[in-house]
Amino acid sequence: MSAALRDLYQEVVIDHSKQPRNFRKLEGATRTAEGFNPLCGDQLTLYVKLADGVIEDIAFQGAGCAISKASASLMTAALKGKKQEEALALFRRVHILLTEGPSGAVKPEEVGKLAALSGVWEFPMRVKCATLAWHTLRNALEATGSTQ
Repeated sequence: MSAALRDLYQEVVIDHSKQPRNFRKLEGATRTAEGFNPLCGDQLTLYVKLADGVIEDIAFQGAGCAISKASASLMTAALKGKKQEEALALFRRVHILLTEGPSGAVKPEEVGKLAALSGVWEFPMRVKCATLAWHTLRNALEATGSTQ
């Protein structure tokens, strides 16, 4: 990854961690799930409002490191309006990107703005921070989280 691209990604992560999008309790959520990373204490509650298999709205609350918060913010921004199946497919692509890196089976350009997280794989201790929101999403969509 070029230095200019790495700097851009860092700016996006910092922006989303300081001003997270969709950081609120979502009234009328049809699914909720809790996520917790015991290694660093990151925790979040994810709220999803599904209507006819489409993510009509999505939000989160919680506390955590900059990467955890930025990942949840980027994820919620990317998923509004997506079908449940599309969201789960995106989970799989992002998970590969975060665990195998951009030279793996998924290229950063395949995930749009979520590519800002692609440098995380270089720091194995931070991968769990970046994937927390995504695993919580999967739990909510696969109904292993609570439904309301």
